[in-house]
Amino acid sequence: MPSALTPNSVRRLRTALDEQLSLLDEPTFSGSDEEAVQACARLALRLENPPRALLKAAVRCSLAVLADRSPGHSLEVRVPPYGAVQAIEGPRHTRGTPPGVVETDPITWLRLAIGRRDWADAVTEHDVGATGVRADLSDHLPLWRNERDV
Repeated sequence: MPSALTPNSVRRLRTALDEQLSLLDEPTFSGSDEEAVQACARLALRLENPPRALLKAAVRCSLAVLADRSPGHSLEVRVPPYGAVQAIEGPRHTRGTPPGVVETDPITWLRLAIGRRDWADAVTEHDVGATGVRADLSDHLPLWRNERDV
């Protein structure tokens, strides 16, 4: 199965990440592609008003990481206006709304992806819309677990 994290999306992400790091007088990023996605998400959350290109790249690539790790077509995860992926094993839909939908804003998504926001709290507080039997991403988030996030 091909990766949802494409060479073009990684190139755009690394460009946006390195441009912003340069503006902050910080060194360019030299880690793996998936580490770059995590770094980009962290940087977008660190900034008060992240540039659109950085935020877009962080959202799209972190959604791709979710799709790669939890392949399937029973849940559509939407983060307007930047992206949507289908993930989670289960019945495949072919038309209309999938059996499960998760939708949230870019900042909430990135906080969930890196572990700065709890899934259940985000749903309870209506920062995430989750409908359908497979619309619980608590077993799939955060995408990265670091000691400093715990």
